[in-house]
Amino acid sequence: MTGATRFRAVWDELAGIGRDPVTGGYLRYAWSAAELACREWFVAAATRRGLAVHADGNGNLWADWVPSGVDPAAPAVVTGSHLDSVPHGGGYDGPLGVVSALLAVDELRADGFAPARPITVAAFVEEEGARFGVACLGSRLLTGSVAADWALALVDRDGVTLAEAMRAAGADPTAVGPDPDRLARVGCYVELHIEQGRALVHTGAPVGVASMIWPHGRWRLEFAGEGNHAGTTRMADRRDPMPTCAYTVLAGQAQARRLGGHATVGRIEVAPNATNAVPALVRAWLDARAPDAATLAELVDAITGEAAARAAADGVTVTVVHESDSPVVAFDPALAGRLTAAIGAALPGSGAPPVLPTAAGHDAGILAGRVPTAMIFVRNPTGVSHAPAEAATDADCAVGVRALAAVLADLAAKP
Repeated sequence: MTGATRFRAVWDELAGIGRDPVTGGYLRYAWSAAELACREWFVAAATRRGLAVHADGNGNLWADWVPSGVDPAAPAVVTGSHLDSVPHGGGYDGPLGVVSALLAVDELRADGFAPARPITVAAFVEEEGARFGVACLGSRLLTGSVAADWALALVDRDGVTLAEAMRAAGADPTAVGPDPDRLARVGCYVELHIEQGRALVHTGAPVGVASMIWPHGRWRLEFAGEGNHAGTTRMADRRDPMPTCAYTVLAGQAQARRLGGHATVGRIEVAPNATNAVPALVRAWLDARAPDAATLAELVDAITGEAAARAAADGVTVTVVHESDSPVVAFDPALAGRLTAAIGAALPGSGAPPVLPTAAGHDAGILAGRVPTAMIFVRNPTGVSHAPAEAATDADCAVGVRALAAVLADLAAKP
């Protein structure tokens, strides 16, 4: 059986869960039925491999390979990713890293490799922030970078709090919060992920190594005006927040192009949301990213400044709420160097893997502030992510598994 065939066999175990039959995208929101089914699959797949599975108080899953004679409390080589998705997202963003980690363990065992330290496969909860609005929530809670009480009060679009969602899933929200014991057992973290772009397509390489993550964040903009009748209210008399919002979206596009950053408004809520009524309130969520912190700050200031000026001219008010923040992440250079060397040795025909930055956030970026962290990217021929067209070939995924196995063997070997 080829590596591509082995990958496809395991991938198909998970591929049908939470997939929308119309769009082909995935609806795997944190603590939803689909995401819980993915978690059940992970527990079963890890248990079949003899890994000891444990859920921490935040809902993150950990599957430990601790061979006989290895200290289970020793800092582990941790790898993995997440199982949740954005609305109608692609299947590879997150699950590829989890499936590849389990298959890398299979490869190491087939090769007779005996780790000198534990190897752990992790699946972090609510990485996308699609349900409760905060990306990488599981890793943020683990590291204590957000407060437990604040997180438990987060509300989804149906008014369900994180605490309520956890209880409904059989989890105990009173256990949410920093987990220094588990974090102390993370010696380093290596996350394999689908590339979210086409840099590897242009280089011709099947895999690459990450150098850094752009700083980014989310802001909620609330434009408040006056609800009124669409037919009887003169244009001159309107205090309509929708044109203010629309102007802000276009201003964000222009400012992002000017500064070399990214600005996206991908979610809008309108009240009362009636065809024949002037809106009273428009909420828009801004996702902003830039190559460095100064540029990001300038970008957001420019967008919110234009929003405020336009709001004043339109007779509406605008309130800006900063919902989440992810600073610039420079991955551990020594660890990245070991990845580059190990992958280059494991894939001699491909040469050294390219090293490239990314503008996408990951749990690796959160953990990087506490432990040595690195990332491996697998080529995405479409370059599309967070959408059904996200893809990777089975052959490239098999190369990713082989690369990850080589990295784990290097990091977990005897000194």
